[in-house]
Amino acid sequence: MSLIVQKYGGTSVGNIERIKAVAERVAKTIKEGNQVIVVVSAMAGETDKLIGLAQQISPNPGEREMDMLLSSGERVTSALTAMAIEALGHKARAFTGRQAGIITNTMHTKARIEKISGERIKKAIAEGYAVVIAGFQGVTEGESDVTTLGRGGSDLSAVAVAAATNADLCEIYTDVDGVYTTDPNIVPEARKLEKISYEEMLELASLGAKVLQTRSVEFAKKFKVPVVVRSSFNYNPGTLVVEEDKEMENVVVSGIAYDKNQTKITVVNVPDKPGIAARLFDTIAAANVVVDMIVQNISSDGKFADISFTVPKTDTKKALEVTEAVAKELGAERVDKREDTSKVSIIGVGMRTHSGVAAKMFQVLAGHNINIMMISTSEIKVSCVIDLKFTELAVRVLHEAFELAG
Repeated sequence: MSLIVQKYGGTSVGNIERIKAVAERVAKTIKEGNQVIVVVSAMAGETDKLIGLAQQISPNPGEREMDMLLSSGERVTSALTAMAIEALGHKARAFTGRQAGIITNTMHTKARIEKISGERIKKAIAEGYAVVIAGFQGVTEGESDVTTLGRGGSDLSAVAVAAATNADLCEIYTDVDGVYTTDPNIVPEARKLEKISYEEMLELASLGAKVLQTRSVEFAKKFKVPVVVRSSFNYNPGTLVVEEDKEMENVVVSGIAYDKNQTKITVVNVPDKPGIAARLFDTIAAANVVVDMIVQNISSDGKFADISFTVPKTDTKKALEVTEAVAKELGAERVDKREDTSKVSIIGVGMRTHSGVAAKMFQVLAGHNINIMMISTSEIKVSCVIDLKFTELAVRVLHEAFELAG
């Protein structure tokens, strides 16, 4: 008998018919001789609806109360899903994050899981219940305040519960069949991967692929939780996310990712002195703005520098305000911004053992007159910032050049 954690996202539980379909899948898993823990998101559109209601009350509602409000969406789904499982003749219990023993820090709206006791989960499983947990939420240890884990947090809930209960497998059900070599909407020939390493999945998730939440992959890697990404709309085999093996190194590039949510900010002609970059990025970090890529160019006389960096488009206004203020203090000439940019990346653990991969990427882009503004590399990734209008072309030609089609 295996213990399987199944997570269902918003589209998978988008209405009553979909919830009944989820219950049937859970019942099938139970009939196959498995114990099941189900983690559910709010029904599709419900979280946005709740945010809209809050904004009708206040343009800036308090984060603690927002967590109380937003956590209700998952609670509704968990109760309905448990009812649907029971209607099929199986015992089921719905738990909130608190009842499941999910303890987080006190950072409302983007809390981090600190521990999961899981005692009530284990007891219910031992008594023959299918346990249905409201994802995306937990409570603080001291005051038991409700917290939420940020967008995509139900993925993290599922992986964390799988780790805490020593589950044999964590299945993430979504509206896609698995992890593809790139976005099939851009490249119809994109191939579904049978398996991918934690590190590659982490890079894909952080670089714009929306199949799995980044923090959930980090958690899976840390606790060695095997994860399968599958569609809840069919019974096709999915993609297994596991530890890297030798076979994976034979594939130089596993996937192409892109992110159109990029703004490039440049501090022009800032004095090139020790501590300037530290002062700039310390100030930006203090404003809770996440900086991605950074490039510094020194003038020919060595007295001045241009410092360019990218931030999420959603943080453009805040980043610009902070940067302009600190740039003035640092004696920079001005601050420029470009919002018509995107990031295109190639990912693969095989890059560690193959040379010339970055050079090939640059040659392919140059061959299609796509200018590279910024470059960032790691052991298993090369990212380039390019003009937004060339994003889809870049994805297609790189996918073809690295022979990733099915």
